[in-house]
Amino acid sequence: MSGDLWTRAADRRALPLLMGVLNVTPDSFSDGGQFSNHFLALAQARVLVAEGADIIDIGGESTRPGAQPVSADEECSRVIPVIEHLRAESSVCISIDTSKPQVMQAAVSAGAQLINDVFALRQPGSLEMAAQLGVPVCLMHMLGTPGTMQHAPSYTDIVDEVAAFLSERARECVAAGIDRSAIWIDPGFGFGKTLAHNLQLLAGLDRLSTLGFPLLVGVSRKAMIGALTGRETTMRVAGSVAAALIAYQRGARVLRVHDVAQTLDALKVAHAISDLS
Repeated sequence: MSGDLWTRAADRRALPLLMGVLNVTPDSFSDGGQFSNHFLALAQARVLVAEGADIIDIGGESTRPGAQPVSADEECSRVIPVIEHLRAESSVCISIDTSKPQVMQAAVSAGAQLINDVFALRQPGSLEMAAQLGVPVCLMHMLGTPGTMQHAPSYTDIVDEVAAFLSERARECVAAGIDRSAIWIDPGFGFGKTLAHNLQLLAGLDRLSTLGFPLLVGVSRKAMIGALTGRETTMRVAGSVAAALIAYQRGARVLRVHDVAQTLDALKVAHAISDLS
């Protein structure tokens, strides 16, 4: 699956892959409640695919700051019907945004082809389940938990510390039987980071891109964009696209975004200029 995705990216003249965000939740920070109905979620997935998304990242549990966890059964009830219907009608890559082994298993059985875990497979049983399922995994850095991560986060050198964490998690995955080529990494913008930390991380992405794993970056509509622009969540498209372009220029191979069409347009322009140099 990963190979097919990278081939698709190459066919698109080396632009990064675009992962469209689809939160089937009542309380996610940007689109919570908008697509909690399965029919609305499927319609939004179709929009994202039509706009150029290579991956649809489906999540059934909010991980915004202060979010409360939900049960695996509740999470499955939210995401599995959407995955099943989308897989039945589309060949797009489907990612399951979860940290729970039970949800991972059910989602892959329903047609998901990628596990995107904000806990980097640190929850009990998740590493073993991911290795058993044999699909690619994305490991994200987070300081603490969604409930505690914004309680005075502190780093000495955030880029070095995030790099060390992700390298160690990747080693644990390989030791558990996950193929190194099936591991992606995500520095986790907004997950246990202040605005200053996020900016340092964005500026230092090129250091993370040398770790030897595809680098996924998700900054779309996040609080850092709001803090910089003064815009409310749904008005952060321009700022999000600007941050995505910076991430692309610093080595990101996957961009997790809400606004696929706008991001793709900007990437095409940036790439046309880079082709001349």
